[in-house]
Amino acid sequence: MIARAAAPAAGTVLNALANGYGSAFAIDAYTEAAVELNDTGIVSGEIAEAEAADTRLIERCVEAVVERFGDGEGGHVCTESDVPMASGLKSSSAAANATVLATLEALGVDLDREDACRIGVEAARDAGVTVTGAFDDASASMLGGVTVTDNTEDELLRRDELDWDVLVYTPDERAFSADADVSRCERIAPMADIVYELAADGEYESAMAVNGFAFCAALDYPTEPLVEALPAATASLSGTGPSYTAVGDREALEALESVWSEREGHTWMTTTQRTGATVR
Repeated sequence: MIARAAAPAAGTVLNALANGYGSAFAIDAYTEAAVELNDTGIVSGEIAEAEAADTRLIERCVEAVVERFGDGEGGHVCTESDVPMASGLKSSSAAANATVLATLEALGVDLDREDACRIGVEAARDAGVTVTGAFDDASASMLGGVTVTDNTEDELLRRDELDWDVLVYTPDERAFSADADVSRCERIAPMADIVYELAADGEYESAMAVNGFAFCAALDYPTEPLVEALPAATASLSGTGPSYTAVGDREALEALESVWSEREGHTWMTTTQRTGATVR
């Protein structure tokens, strides 16, 4: 009863903290989970190269799958990732998706991917690592492509498979989603409503641009990286920060990379991921 699975990270089109609607796109960077089930009834977890990291989410994911489909099994889950934690790149959603899929595989259960995604979302709520439940982030990671969701109902409203080049800038600081100032985000709900309308119409790049300026203001992040991307590319704050993601023509992104690389932190080029999470 051993299985492995991997799920991609994601960037933000619309942050769901303001009005409950969210949109995100999967990127080609991964978190992998290895799950080994046993008959102890006790679940333990570890995060590779981060001994002091909180493992409640991945442990809860194993427990949730076992509660629904198992017979009281315990086990151990270990995750390792290309994605820095607390960077706004949906590392928690990727870890949850990979853990849920690996646990399902270990139990021999074939479950619809949307339903599997919802198990991880509920586990994230139980573990207290998200305010909204992050169904937007989780659905993009699980299904691939770009998704638009109603996070209050965990409902998938739209999904598209886009082929984008993506530039990511991750400062050295870290920011946990559960610590975000929700009240400040809710004050920009009128702007988020505009972003939602754009995303619902498939105008994802325009949506990202508005989202970036609105949420940088609400969460007190600098807007300079967004301005530096214009007009050749579109950038946004990813999640509750501190990372920024930009999409556009490859040549424009390479020019922007030389600018963002002057900042403290890590800048890297990737692409969208269109197939979602997989069993390894």
